[in-house]
Amino acid sequence: MAFDKNDRRPNKRGRKKVCAFCVEKVEAIDYKDTAKLSRYTSDRAKILPRRVTGTCAYHQRELTTAIKRARQIALLPYTAD
Repeated sequence: MAFDKNDRRPNKRGRKKVCAFCVEKVEAIDYKDTAKLSRYTSDRAKILPRRVTGTCAYHQRELTTAIKRARQIALLPYTAD
């Protein structure tokens, strides 16, 4: 029995994620706000990608920089405990 490529995966078309920073009209992401930054890291303290969080490219770059700055001054961990 032959299968087409389209038969393997059902057509799951969910709603497009919206950037939370664009919705809140955030000017700049603060590296000292560890509660907000920790939402964008995994349980292993890795930075979550855009496709998971739904942030836009501009804010993802700012978010990455803010997380790295917070790690540098020991506000966020580099790895999980």
